[in-house]
Amino acid sequence: METVPRSTPTPEWVLARRRQIGNQIRAARLHANLTQEQVAHLVPMDRATYNRIEQGHAAPQLDTLILIAHVIGVDLAHLVR
Repeated sequence: METVPRSTPTPEWVLARRRQIGNQIRAARLHANLTQEQVAHLVPMDRATYNRIEQGHAAPQLDTLILIAHVIGVDLAHLVR
């Protein structure tokens, strides 16, 4: 019987894309003149988690991305282009 690993490493191209999306979130937030603290409060989530999303260290759920886009005032598509 073949065993399946419990988790597989995330491919580097996915991590790079996650960082790119984080950069787009940050740029949109700055354009809206919002701080990380303001966005995190309105989502709601703690600022450290929000920071990890912008840095590309965390993989947010789709609902979280929708909330971030709403709070910043942009379409979700704008954040993930």
